[in-house]
Amino acid sequence: MGRMVIKVGGHELDDAQFVQGLVEAITDLPERPILVHGGGKEISQLGLALGLSATFMGGMRVTDSAMLRLAVMVMAGLANKRLVAALLTAGVPAIGVSGVDLGLLRVVKWDYPGGDLGWVGKVERVNAEALDQLLSLGVTVVLSPISADTAGQMYNVNADHVAQAVARTLGAGELVFITNVPGVMRDGETLPHLTRAEVETLIAQEVIAGGMIPKVRSALEAIADGVATARICNLASLASGGTVISEG
Repeated sequence: MGRMVIKVGGHELDDAQFVQGLVEAITDLPERPILVHGGGKEISQLGLALGLSATFMGGMRVTDSAMLRLAVMVMAGLANKRLVAALLTAGVPAIGVSGVDLGLLRVVKWDYPGGDLGWVGKVERVNAEALDQLLSLGVTVVLSPISADTAGQMYNVNADHVAQAVARTLGAGELVFITNVPGVMRDGETLPHLTRAEVETLIAQEVIAGGMIPKVRSALEAIADGVATARICNLASLASGGTVISEG
């Protein structure tokens, strides 16, 4: 089985209990993963405290210059180092980096069809050699999605898109989206495997509804991006379990 890329959302990262559970789950893995994280909740909270209101377009955060500075502070700083510190405290060797470091991610401004998102980037290239060198140290790589273009301009980048690009480039065995439920549920039971067609049917039947829809959409995007399988699970089923989603 290839390397695991884990994507965890920013909504959970300011929850000390969740972070502790994440650290414990990663500790039990046989191989050190790449952990891609968001930080949107804390960006919004800190923005409000500083008098900056969040604006969204099609679910995407509009990032002006002030919001970019805030995103860099939170995602390349606070959220990233909180995770690294928690891992190290548990005895898990870890290094926290952003897409800027070593040119791990090169991006361009995202030409979003719905309008101008500001300083929001789209991944063009993943520096697989540099990532492999970091992983060869036997560490968990904690990757913030903050990245830069070839001119050094930094951008806020969607963490789902970063995780997808990293998983595809490294030929990862799977991309795992961690959530607060065991997986896709039907009648109280976790569905162990779904194809793209089955996912679309369950959405139409409203079996997949609410907050699970964007999670399965991210998994489908990963598959379309060339990742063999994507898995939705909670911390308890990180090692094995949850719902595996594949093309067919």
